[in-house]
This record gives sequence, structure tokens and C-alpha cells, in this order.
Amino acid sequence: MNTPSLPLSTLIIHTAEALQAVRAGRSLNDVLARCPAPARPGTQALAFQVLRRLGGAQAARRHLAPKAPPPLVDALLTVAIALLWPGDDAGARYAPHTLVNQAVEATKQAARASAPFVNAVLRRFLREMAQVVAAVESDPVAAFNHPAWWIDRLRADWPEAWRDVLAAANEHPPMTLRVNARRSTPEAYVARLQAAGLAGEVVGPWSVRLERPSPVHELPGFDEGDVSVQDAAAQLAAPLLIGDGLRPGAHVLDACAAPGGKTAHLLELADLDVLAIDSVPERLKRVDDTVSRLGLSARTVAGDARQPSTWWDGRPFDAILLDAPCSASGIVRRHPDVRWLRRPTDIAALAATQAGLLDALWPLLAPGGRLLYCTCSVFKAEGEAAIDAFLQRQGPLSPVTRRPSPGHLLPRPDNRGQDGATGSRASPDGFFYALLTQP
Repeated sequence: MNTPSLPLSTLIIHTAEALQAVRAGRSLNDVLARCPAPARPGTQALAFQVLRRLGGAQAARRHLAPKAPPPLVDALLTVAIALLWPGDDAGARYAPHTLVNQAVEATKQAARASAPFVNAVLRRFLREMAQVVAAVESDPVAAFNHPAWWIDRLRADWPEAWRDVLAAANEHPPMTLRVNARRSTPEAYVARLQAAGLAGEVVGPWSVRLERPSPVHELPGFDEGDVSVQDAAAQLAAPLLIGDGLRPGAHVLDACAAPGGKTAHLLELADLDVLAIDSVPERLKRVDDTVSRLGLSARTVAGDARQPSTWWDGRPFDAILLDAPCSASGIVRRHPDVRWLRRPTDIAALAATQAGLLDALWPLLAPGGRLLYCTCSVFKAEGEAAIDAFLQRQGPLSPVTRRPSPGHLLPRPDNRGQDGATGSRASPDGFFYALLTQP
């Protein structure tokens, strides 16, 4: 990473405070929003690195110092150990002795009396790194940097792929763009990138993957609506819902719509009458801003999709996109705190929410209508099992027909769904898609 304008010791303190907040159950996004603006980019980079190595770093801290130090000192030590951890993931790497010195300096500022202790533990880690890493990685939590219950669930769901899924979650995600189909093509946009001194490659019908992440306002045409940031797996939603059967002006519901990427893609691909709803009114502003930047329009309404009587005008929908709330287990590489915030009981609670959404929205379809259910999850309870349960609730005489769709997409380079479909060559995020239609 680039040399930060702030001292590394300052960023280490902010990162340790962020780690404490995540351990207390707060999302990293919320913590970073309250971080001083000059420190935010550097703190985010360090925090991402730490959270991707947290299982091993915590185990190493316990190995090196079995008696737990005070919480802030423990966080400072864990942060430093994670940043020193060996491997090819060099997103936030510093020279080891520089890191140790700066971690000790951070401790002097935050908990001066503990500085000699932190210095001794970190220098021992440098001397014995290979032995310590080998000792702690016999524990799957340390080896895979995920909670034990998460590892067990993935192993049960994907006995042949669970290791690949866990490894992908610890990688740096690619930055993938969606080219506005009303304005250009991926091939033409790659040429614009090259003219601007940026590199990218076409990885899908609307997708361009950047060689390196770039601030969005440095992307040619971003402010004018020529391009948006959206992972290739998420770009499958709009074409799956539209298919070859939605007429111009079709009445479409985008449920749980924020932040609006899929809403916008629908409007880029077809002339539709889109109603976008979300239960959090503040989040709808992001939908409005996204659609407006692209020069498009959609109606937005705040409401709970499980209670149509509070927002629905009674006019049936030709198509419904249900991007249901989920564990986000398929996008952990973009949100590395998620694995440490989730609890085993969350999955059953989320599955119940997903079931409620499916049951509430299905009756809103017009005859011949279609519903696309999707989640950014790799857990079968939020994908295949959720759809199986929905179909069983409809009964043996149900008019529901399941159409070809990707099913589960795992975050691997081939990323092939149950019907053999793949989103792109860019190792997209983990997703689940099921397309249901009425006769």
C-alpha cells in the first residue's frame, strides 16, 4: 500500500479500536464512518488485513501470552501479529521491524505501561514465527480464519469445495465495473480506460474488471453515468429477471432494493416501470442517487416487503426481484468483519425472514409473472433449501414453475452454478439465484 500521510502508529491505534468494536458486535462500516477522515483509508486497509488474518493472530497471541492482557493491549497485539503474518497477501505489508517499532509506539500512546510487554511479545513472534504459525494452525479457526461453526457449515454444504470457498474469502476482491448498456460496451470502455492510463479487461456481457482498484471519480464517465461498480455475480440478476419475456413498460418490483445497483441494471437493459422498496428510508436515498446518476428513473417507497398492505397499490407485478437479506457469506472478502459478527443462530433467523418475504411477495405477481430470488450467500439454508421449502409450502398442485437459473455460485474462478452457467472469468462473489414463474 502507499505510505500513509499519518504515522503508522496512529493507524495501528485506530485499527485496534476498530477491532475492539467488531469484537463488541459493531460492523466495520459503522466504525469507519466514525473514524477521523484523514485516518479512514489507512485504517480500513489495515483493518481488512487484520480481519482476514484474525483467527491465526488471536491464536498466536494466546500462544505467546497465555494470560490475556487488557482489552486494548490485546487488540494492539493482535493487530500487529496479523499484519506480521506470513503469506502472499501483501495488501497492507510493512517491513517487520518497522511494524514492531510502530506497534510499540502505538502502545506507548495508548497504554504506556504495557509497551515493554508488547515489544517483548512481538519480537518473540518475529524470532519464532514459523514455529508459532505451525503450532496454532492445527486449529481450523486459525488455519482458515473463520469461526468454527462457519467452517463446519461450509464443510457440510460443500464437502468438495469448502476449502476453496474459505480461501477465496481471505483474498482481495477484484474491482468489477458494469458498463451502462444504454451508453457503451465493455470493449469500448476498456479502450477509454487505456486512454486514461488505466488497465482493465472484459469479463462478461457488461463487465470490466480493473487491473487495480481505482477511486470511482477517477473512472472515465463515472460521474456521467457511463459505468457503475458491481460484482460480476450481481450483474446476473437483471438479465435473469428480464429474460426474453418482459414487455416494454412492464410493472416490476425490486424488493429490498438498496443500494440500487440491481435496480439501475434493470433500467439500463429495458424500459420498465420499476417500484423499488426498502425497509430503511435512509437507504432509499442511495437508490435515488444511483438511478439519478445514470439518467434513469424509478419510484421508491419505504416499506417492509413482508407487509404489502402497507405499501402496495394492488396492481400486480409482471416481475419481482427479491434480493433477500442474508448472511452475506458470499461477499466476505469485501466485508471481512461479517464472519466474526455472525452467530450460528443468525442463519435460521435469516432463513425465516427469507421465507416470509417469499410467501408475502409471490401472491403479488400477475398471471404469467416471474420472481427472481437471490442472496449473496454460499450457505444452502439461504439458497437451495430456502427454495425447496417454499415449493413444499405451495403444495403438490402448486402453479409455481422453477426455470433454469444458476442456483448456487461459489466464489471460485470457474464459479459455475447448478445449471452450468457462469457469470464471468473474474472469480465473482458467492451468490444464489432461483427463477420462479407462474403459468
